[in-house]
Amino acid sequence: MSAVLEKPAVVEVDEAGIGTRKDVSDHSSAGGSAPETTYASFAHLDEKKILRKMDIRLIPMLALLYLLSFLDRGNIGNAKIEGLQEDLNMTNDQYNLCLTVFFFTYAAFEVPSNLLLKKLRPSRWLPTIMVAWGTVVTLMGIVQNFRGLLSTRLFLGVAEAGLYPGCAYYLTMWYCRSEIQLRQAMFFSAASIAGAFSGLLAYAIAKLDGVGGLAGWRWIFILEGLATVVVAFASFFLLHDFPETAKFLTEEERAFVIFRLKYQGHMEAKDEGSVRVAQADEFEWKYVWAAFKDWQIWVNIFVYWGIVCPLYGVSLFLPSIIKNLGYVSSTAQLLTVPIYIVAAILAVVVAYFSDRVGKRSPFVVTCMLAILVGYILCISTGTPGVVYAGVFIAAAGIYSSFAGNIAWLSNNLAGGYKRSAGMAIQIGVGNLGGAFASNFYRQKDAPRYILGHALEIGFTSVGLIAACVLVSNYMRINKKRAKIVREGGHNQFTPEELSAKGDRAVTFRYIY
Repeated sequence: MSAVLEKPAVVEVDEAGIGTRKDVSDHSSAGGSAPETTYASFAHLDEKKILRKMDIRLIPMLALLYLLSFLDRGNIGNAKIEGLQEDLNMTNDQYNLCLTVFFFTYAAFEVPSNLLLKKLRPSRWLPTIMVAWGTVVTLMGIVQNFRGLLSTRLFLGVAEAGLYPGCAYYLTMWYCRSEIQLRQAMFFSAASIAGAFSGLLAYAIAKLDGVGGLAGWRWIFILEGLATVVVAFASFFLLHDFPETAKFLTEEERAFVIFRLKYQGHMEAKDEGSVRVAQADEFEWKYVWAAFKDWQIWVNIFVYWGIVCPLYGVSLFLPSIIKNLGYVSSTAQLLTVPIYIVAAILAVVVAYFSDRVGKRSPFVVTCMLAILVGYILCISTGTPGVVYAGVFIAAAGIYSSFAGNIAWLSNNLAGGYKRSAGMAIQIGVGNLGGAFASNFYRQKDAPRYILGHALEIGFTSVGLIAACVLVSNYMRINKKRAKIVREGGHNQFTPEELSAKGDRAVTFRYIY
């Protein structure tokens, strides 16, 4: 699909999923689209100006929420090198179990949370779960033993489950699929900034060691948890819900945003004149079950694992990996910073060009190859400089490919609730990769961590194979649907029937 929107238009998509745009003259049934409304009705609006208004009002707040989320789930790695494990008298296996259990509850609650998001409004649901997880993180600062830490990690998974899939889905309710990766990357790069900020913050907070009779690692949890609660209360008033209710847009701008979202993804049938297929947005359980039965979601999860296992390997163990190269804990914290900063910048740059050319797989696959190269460098030698360079390259590939993969699947799911459930399944089941990664880097394998690096290479390789499976199937299906349309097979369906079929409709084209 074309990534550069010059004027309001409908998309004609060829069998490769690349679109051209032309004016149409049909009507829609809702969202500011009266029978006389067409894309030409909005031709006088400045689309880029509207997008800038949306970017300014939406992205910074979402990025801050996700920064805090990633900071709060990953700060246990910083706390570890400040003495958490020794103070709580935990074995290495017990520490790894505390990392692992988070992902089980995190995965279990993502689909229900995403379905509730639209029912309960983002400006209410997201701040509520933020208060919950901020409270849990604060309580992690006063745990006294392994059982206490294990319990708080379980509840942290429940509370945080709705944040990332909720925000990722929330963006698809505002932006078209040719614009989404850049916004996903700007939002997700907060995770990378969180990694850098986490090292700096942990370094500073650890200096409070002994204040109030508490160890420095306890202050890491307490202060970061309280910061989350404060921001959560502010977000009740700063988050916007849906385009339909956006006060920062004029009534006409709101109608335009809704209109263009409604008709994305489906090609115009040339033989039928101005036939347009609206995306189904009403709630029916069949759309949720359709997500669970969709082959592309489950294949994409293997791609996701190929990215997220290295992601959590880096976020949870990077300070320990660098420390075991011979650096003191304070230096190890600071050496993580440039890795994350570069990764954040590259994620946005890659996303910009991916949206620009309207392609996903070339960028995702290239970045995953960078992950492979990085971990091959790590496993090949114990030289600190080379290992550090390897982690640097791997992190750059991880953060760039992650946003691309999320955008890729969301582009290919049609219908609001199917997309909501499908993205939650992808991220929920996909984040079980974090449970795997939590056990990759065992203390007894230090300082080389050969097993951990080898497993990251294995998962990334499987992810690359899965990406190739997706591309080949998308190409095959697009060609098949293009042939059906050329032969007039789409004429047997009404626009309403095509809408109900969503991405299974013969008029829908997959992006790859």
